[in-house]
This record gives sequence, C-alpha cells and structure tokens, in this order.
Amino acid sequence: MKHSRVILIVLDSVGIGYLPDAHLYGDEGSNTLGHIAVHYPHMQIPNLIKMGLGNIDHQNALPKTDHPLAAFGKAMEKSAGKDTTTGHWEIAGSILEHPFPVFSDGFPKDFIDRFEAAIGVKTLGNYAASGTTIIEELGDEHVRTGFPIVYTSADSVFQIAMHEDVIPMEEQYRICQTARDMLTGDLEVGRVIARPFTGTSGNYSRTSGRKDFAVRPPDNVLDAILAHGMGVLAIGKISDIFAGKGISRYIKTTHNIAGIEATIQALDEDMEGLIFTNLVDFDMHFGHRRDVAGYAACLEEFDKYIPSLMDKMKDNDILIITADHGNDPTWQGTDHTREYIPILIYGKNVKAGNNFGVRKSFSDIAATVADVLGIEFETTGSSCLSD
Repeated sequence: MKHSRVILIVLDSVGIGYLPDAHLYGDEGSNTLGHIAVHYPHMQIPNLIKMGLGNIDHQNALPKTDHPLAAFGKAMEKSAGKDTTTGHWEIAGSILEHPFPVFSDGFPKDFIDRFEAAIGVKTLGNYAASGTTIIEELGDEHVRTGFPIVYTSADSVFQIAMHEDVIPMEEQYRICQTARDMLTGDLEVGRVIARPFTGTSGNYSRTSGRKDFAVRPPDNVLDAILAHGMGVLAIGKISDIFAGKGISRYIKTTHNIAGIEATIQALDEDMEGLIFTNLVDFDMHFGHRRDVAGYAACLEEFDKYIPSLMDKMKDNDILIITADHGNDPTWQGTDHTREYIPILIYGKNVKAGNNFGVRKSFSDIAATVADVLGIEFETTGSSCLSD
C-alpha cells in the first residue's frame, strides 16, 4: 500500500475498556468511553458514530451504525505501564518491558538534596498532588521564598511549578533541564514537566508555558519516515513526548481546538509523511479531574471538527484516530486507567466497515503507518490494513 500522507490523531486518554491485566493496576472494570456513554446517553458524537466508534467490540453503550465509514478495531497495550510516554512510544513502534518509575510518596530525600544543591535553592512540596491544587496550597510560600514547587502524580513525572513573575521562564526551563539530566537509572521518570503559573494569592492559574522534558526514545517509525525522505509534523505535545527525535517540524498548541485547527490547516500543505497530533484536553482537564460532563462535552467538541477534517483530506490521505491509554472520569482516584485504545482508520482507499478486531499491541499503528507510506520499518506489530 502506498499513500503520501497519514494523519494520526491521538485523543489523549480516550480508552475503550479495561485490559485483561488491568487488575494489576487496580483498573479492572474501568472503561473511559463506555462509562461516559452510560452517564451521558444523549452525548452527541454523530461523526465518530458514523465512522464506527460504537461498532468496536464490547462498546454496547455507544450506538452502532450499519454502514461504518471507517475501518475499526481496538488495541491492547503490550508495554508495562499506562502513561502518556509509554503509550505514544508503543504507538510509534517501541515496546517497553519495564514501566517508568513512579514516586507516589515523593522523590527520595537524597535526590532532592542533590537537586537543590544543583539549582542553588531549596524546594517546596515533593509529594503527589493535582497541579491546580498544589499551587493553591504552596503558591503563597513560593512567591514569598522563591523556592520552586516540586510534585508528582501517579504518572512517571517530576513536575516543577514556578510563578512566572518570581522565576523567569528561561530559568524555569534551566531548572527543569537540570532535573532531567539528574533523573537517571532507577530515578529515570518518563517526563520532567515545567508547570509555570501566574496570578495572586487565592487566584493562581497555570499558563501555556508548560514544557515537557522527556527521555529520549528508541528508534521508531518516526525515524524511519525521516530516513525515507518524508516529513513528520508534530502538533501539540508530540515533540515533547519524543524529545524532538524523529520530528522534522512541530507546532505547540495550548488546547484541543488549536490542535485540531492546526491539523486541518496542515492538510493544505504539500507534504509527504506523517501529521502526528495529540489532543490533551480530554486527559488534562477532564480525566484527571474526574469531570464526566466536561469529558463528554470535549468529545462532542472534537466530533464537530471531523467533517472539516475529512473535507480537507486528499484522495491518497489516510486518517487514523486513536488514544494512548484510558482515564475513566468515573473511576476512583485521579490516575490513568489501563485500557484498550480505539482505532478508526478512514480514507478513500480504506475498506469502510472492515472490523480488524483486537490488536495485540499499539505498535500495530506504527506498522499501519509504515504500510500506508510504503516504507520499511521493523516492529513486532502488523498493519491493521493488510490482514
């Protein structure tokens, strides 16, 4: 199969039912899409339904269609873990045998002591917390002392919140890079994240200056695309997730609509290769905050843009819509959930209504991208379109 362009959109955290090993993660019974559909049976996502989202196995809570526009199926995560980095890397063809470490009780004191010595200032926090909550809890002390706020979550992350008027952005990024360089071996978390904020006491808010400092990934399908003389346009946080590796150009965005619009605009360009987009609002604003209504509204918002996306596609374009993990907003806690991810594949030359079933790895998406673009790429996965 040879086409000139693939549009790969990751709906961050839009899982479609718990995996067989979900009990190992405390997630048996979770179902991001299914539970949202139960709570909001009148959720209006007609375009995703027309594509065949409701036809994917075991999703009886979503309406089915007799004539799906897309090929459809779902995939298991083969890697250990359920975080953003692991999910995206597997989508790109890299399987992780061991999960990135998490530090739900905070990072070891000896590391924090060394980190503080390296940046020349004390820190605050060092516990697991919501990013919006911790700046309310420690924001005043940070403003008074100038000490960065360190925190983590159930993900493999080392996050640092700093007020933009207290610590300039360049210095914030330098501090985060220092942490990235120091977090090695057993401490090698998937991402160090700069979480700048502004505002005054009782009214702090995070800004668009977020920056992710990810571990450099193994070679993957992105590198293969570049090696074949094609381009990889990364939209949203994709470039951060892959530490810029395998990316020929990137567009940072601050919310879903900006990411969708950037993707649609990119379709006017004359390029061969991959447009790779992450839409983070599902996860960041609604999954972690367990906001079911907000999550449903976010799905409705994305759905409205699908016709515009399809109208811009050329005859030899292929669209893949998928996710990277789950984050069931009805589930206990605030963590991701270990789930299957949906896969919808649409294009003029894709067999509409083809049910390619349950894939054994997210890496089948990488194999599909390589298949569609006609490039050589060795992975454990197999193309969803060649069965």
